[in-house]
Amino acid sequence: MTTDFYDALEVRDPAERERDLLAALPKQIMQAQTAAPAFAKILDGVKPADITSREALSRLPVTRKSELLALQKERRANDPFGGFAAIARGSRMPRVFASPGTIYEPEGEARDYWRTARALHAAGFRSGELVHNCFSYHMTPAGSIMESGAHAMGCTVFAGGIGQTEQQVDAMVDLQAEGYIGTPSFLKIILEKAAELKTPLPRLKKALVSGEAFPPSLRDWIDAHGVRGTQCYATADLGLVAYETSAREGLVLDEGVLVEIVRPGTGDPVPDGEVGEIVVTTFNRDYPLVRFGTGDLSSVLAGDCPTGRTNKRIKGWLGRADQTTKVRGMFVHPSQVADIASRFPEVRRARLVVEGEMGDDRMTLKLECDGAPEGLEARVAETIREVTKLRGAVECVTPNSLPNDGKVIEDARSYR
Repeated sequence: MTTDFYDALEVRDPAERERDLLAALPKQIMQAQTAAPAFAKILDGVKPADITSREALSRLPVTRKSELLALQKERRANDPFGGFAAIARGSRMPRVFASPGTIYEPEGEARDYWRTARALHAAGFRSGELVHNCFSYHMTPAGSIMESGAHAMGCTVFAGGIGQTEQQVDAMVDLQAEGYIGTPSFLKIILEKAAELKTPLPRLKKALVSGEAFPPSLRDWIDAHGVRGTQCYATADLGLVAYETSAREGLVLDEGVLVEIVRPGTGDPVPDGEVGEIVVTTFNRDYPLVRFGTGDLSSVLAGDCPTGRTNKRIKGWLGRADQTTKVRGMFVHPSQVADIASRFPEVRRARLVVEGEMGDDRMTLKLECDGAPEGLEARVAETIREVTKLRGAVECVTPNSLPNDGKVIEDARSYR
């Protein structure tokens, strides 16, 4: 196997990959039901042997990150993980981390537990190199997420953490770091500090960045300073979800997850190319998250990766899926918009636009319809009031005329 790939999984036939993922799915459903009490409740009545297709999976409920804190808190007096972890403290759980909220996440004993070695390899890191890790080591798992992957590759890690830029530059020089791991904005700060100190970093040639947006302008700036930046998408709950390759054309999905893109506020998968929420089922048996809604927007990118990797690609982070908006003192949720649209078979897509100035909110529900039978707009308007307790106008528009940006609720109000 060429060293261009981390392993043979990256180049297997897509049909073989899909068979393997779907074959593993019933076992993971059973693991979630039997070892994680929270999922025993969420998946009550589900027969694991029946979940052998994406269609069957799409009928299971989505557990969103925005709901995880409340679900953890319900059981926190007896279990800090709220029944979502399949392992216990002191038993195959060497570390515990916290994300804002506070949401607690377990780390199991598995080698490369967060599966980030694959992303590091794609970014050009190799065994024996020294990696300067500037993700936080304080409470959050970010530092450990990347460190464990680097160790799995045979790299040495300097635990730089965040802040203290002059000392970071000194350490990079003294230890001759070949690569950086951290947020792209902090890498820019370090490179600026090195320039200010007139301290060259000739060994630093590559970086794996994550944790925030990595726009082309910042990527090009970092490239111009002698460091090739590659990004990955990972979360504290799931580990690696997708990673960029040397082609820099989208992010290739990790081999250890099953990813769906769904319409925000629902669990309904959207066609490839349409923007929606990233929903992930992980095959981590220690923390068996099934249909976990990340709250992040993306879309499937058409075609194959030029590097030869055969898994699907996503476009990267395209915004947040939770578009809950307060209108005239009432919260309106994407799930309510989806509920309204689902009651009318003629409606293909819906987008609620909120306009006006402070104290003068106006709602218009725009509908892409396959034909608009007489009286449809009036009936939809009645349903809007029934579901949201608010009045709203209805406008039927031509198919495919609404923006493909994942927005179900557009807040177009003026706040000046």
